[in-house]
Amino acid sequence: MKKQTLSLLSAVAVAALLGTGATPAAAERTAKIAGFGAKSGVVRSFGVNTEAVMQAAVEHINSQGGVKLGDGSMAMLEMSFDDDRCNAEEGISVLRKIASSDALVAVGPTCSNVAEPLFGILQRSVDDAGDSGLRIPIFTDTAIKGGLAKISEWAFRNVPNETEMYRTLFLWVKENYPDLQTVYGGVEEDFAHSRFTWYNVMDTRAQEAGFEVVGFSKWLLADTNFTQQVREMKKAKPDFVALSSHPFTLCGILKEMNRQRVRPKLMIGLTSSSSMETLQGCSKAAEGIIIPSSFAPVTDAAKMVAKLADEKGGSADLHSAAAWEIVEVIAQVMESEGVMATEDSVQEDRRKIRDGLAKLETTNGLIGTIMREGDGEATKPYLYVHAQDGEWAVLHDPGAS
Repeated sequence: MKKQTLSLLSAVAVAALLGTGATPAAAERTAKIAGFGAKSGVVRSFGVNTEAVMQAAVEHINSQGGVKLGDGSMAMLEMSFDDDRCNAEEGISVLRKIASSDALVAVGPTCSNVAEPLFGILQRSVDDAGDSGLRIPIFTDTAIKGGLAKISEWAFRNVPNETEMYRTLFLWVKENYPDLQTVYGGVEEDFAHSRFTWYNVMDTRAQEAGFEVVGFSKWLLADTNFTQQVREMKKAKPDFVALSSHPFTLCGILKEMNRQRVRPKLMIGLTSSSSMETLQGCSKAAEGIIIPSSFAPVTDAAKMVAKLADEKGGSADLHSAAAWEIVEVIAQVMESEGVMATEDSVQEDRRKIRDGLAKLETTNGLIGTIMREGDGEATKPYLYVHAQDGEWAVLHDPGAS
């Protein structure tokens, strides 16, 4: 009877995997990926989108047979996703839970204010036996504050280089809008990413391009009233504005600008706001705003991911699309490094994945080739998009010029 049951299960497994290129052994093991990010609070949409895209990517890989292990057998990818609420303490708690599980790699987090302290509890150098930090590879899709992967050799990121993106954007504006001379800034002061990008990127790159920064206003992530900030902006009479703010507060600022009839000749936004959340919240007020982004549905692969994300109840943007690329890279590294995915090989497999990620020089991206840097960071292709009739349309491809 026992043999008959096993035979029946094998037959079901074969039937389920016909046409995928998988073998019956695909059902015998799983290789676990642990996702985490913000699924509650003001920035919850980022985590929701990442989870949706990760689920779609895992299902896509499993439909093709899963991943080939070091002994030649196949394993299905299995994923979980935890909410860290964009809170550093909760993020560290989530990571400790993941590290104590049989997950081989973690994907996340959403927020830079979580990523920075979280990377700090990882082992800094993989060859330092005296460092008791956690030893699990983390591949980040969303937290974008500059330079964070340098904190630990277990940390990797698939986020664009904002310093380069805004350098070329402000130069492009200078060339294409020669009448613009002055810029006024705005910054979401209490969010690590937006704060870093205004003070260390936008402000600096605008001045390097020859623009005069005539002031800037501050607000907080939870703010809902922007009357005073827009009054300050109006008083400065800038030619254009650069707003380092996430979708919720960006929409608040843009709506208040409309109410006070502040109409600059040009608006530039934060990378993270090139998302559906901005268009859903204030498409009319955001009309024309220009944002550099490492994702747009301009290739067949990118269009497919956008469709799958929508089917999963999320949306594809520069952050969530990066999660698709991450899952694909992880699967490839599992195969190239001979991961075993057994109960006894968890720590060895984690090191194999870490070392495999560190060796990569390039990876395939949804809109082009991604360069892997030696410090765990990436240099990704990007476009300038602008809000047009309720959609993000490609305005310019700096890589084509």
